[in-house]
Amino acid sequence: MASVIFAPPSPSQTHVSLRLRRFYTAEQPSLALSTRTCVRCNLVEPLKQHENGKPCIRLINSELSIPNFLTSPSMRSSINKHDNRLRIFSGTANPTLSQEIACYMGLELGKIKIKRFADGEIYVQLQESVRGCDVYLVQPTCPPANENLMELLIMIDACRRASAKNITAVIPYFGYARADRKTQGRESIAAKLVANLITEAGANRVLACDLHSGQSMGYFDIPVDHVHGQPVILDYLASKTICSDDLVVVSPDVGGVARARAFAKKLSDAPLAIVDKRRHAHNVAEVMNLIGDVKGKVAVMVDDMIDTAGTIAKGAALLHQEGAREVYACSTHAVFSPPAIERLSSGLFQEVIITNTIPITEKNYFPQLTVLSVANLLGETIWRVHDDCSVSSIFQ
Repeated sequence: MASVIFAPPSPSQTHVSLRLRRFYTAEQPSLALSTRTCVRCNLVEPLKQHENGKPCIRLINSELSIPNFLTSPSMRSSINKHDNRLRIFSGTANPTLSQEIACYMGLELGKIKIKRFADGEIYVQLQESVRGCDVYLVQPTCPPANENLMELLIMIDACRRASAKNITAVIPYFGYARADRKTQGRESIAAKLVANLITEAGANRVLACDLHSGQSMGYFDIPVDHVHGQPVILDYLASKTICSDDLVVVSPDVGGVARARAFAKKLSDAPLAIVDKRRHAHNVAEVMNLIGDVKGKVAVMVDDMIDTAGTIAKGAALLHQEGAREVYACSTHAVFSPPAIERLSSGLFQEVIITNTIPITEKNYFPQLTVLSVANLLGETIWRVHDDCSVSSIFQ
């Protein structure tokens, strides 16, 4: 059974043996996230379950702990956590994460009715007034991407027509982000199209987690708050017994070098290696060679998403050929399209570390899988946006 982590390991578990540079200072406690054994969205009626579903997950830590370091002293005194002008509503894509965010914020999810007609059309009705409120709609556009995107657009439209003051689309996973440029003639730039759809539907702001590329923020004509999932993964890695002299951070392709370099900087400026690959078609990657030394080292491969796992699996095989002792895979978004599970559980990886921006069904669990929650990061970001406080200071 895969492990699901909503809090760092307890003191009785192994801790880091060498000094890794933590993302947060030593005075700041580690992330400890919502600990409900089974969470359900506060919806009016049962919703049709999609393929990605929502498993009931056993949690490791049973104590609810809200980290003080995520809330600045000024915010602790100024934020009213019973502010009836702030409303959070969940779509059907990831209601478990939505409930965890609401739990962290000390709020109840807003009541909303979402159903499908017989022909598949989506119906949305808010079950409470949002007139003059700041509304946050939590809905990743994960598979099935088209259904979830359309649901988000209709939710935004319902809030706009209900006279909400501000509408923020909280999109933990932003689908279509890979189509962000033209690499060949006569291609669409779907990321810009989706940004236009969200804007025209009536959203005033977007809050997204680990966009595929930073330039995607520029596709929106409204403010975008970009939340990084690195703090959660780094905090977990810092609890591992990995010697800093043995550590090397690996980018699975040239396009991810900036992401891997930023990750390595947080791990005591660990050395960087790059997998040079050639892609002949979408979801088909061919690894060519490795830039950097990984012999006898623990390699940590960093990417923003794992889809079919072709890139990261072939990269891991190359790292083992070059003498890497262990290989860890770290990714924010676990799309896990077939045959990703077979590739990831084939023995190439010591551990596959992901977050819950996309729900993981129980059938997709495998022994090396570790799921971390980003609910606290998203919840704290929502509070700061609502209270007009700095968001970037969370990650500095």
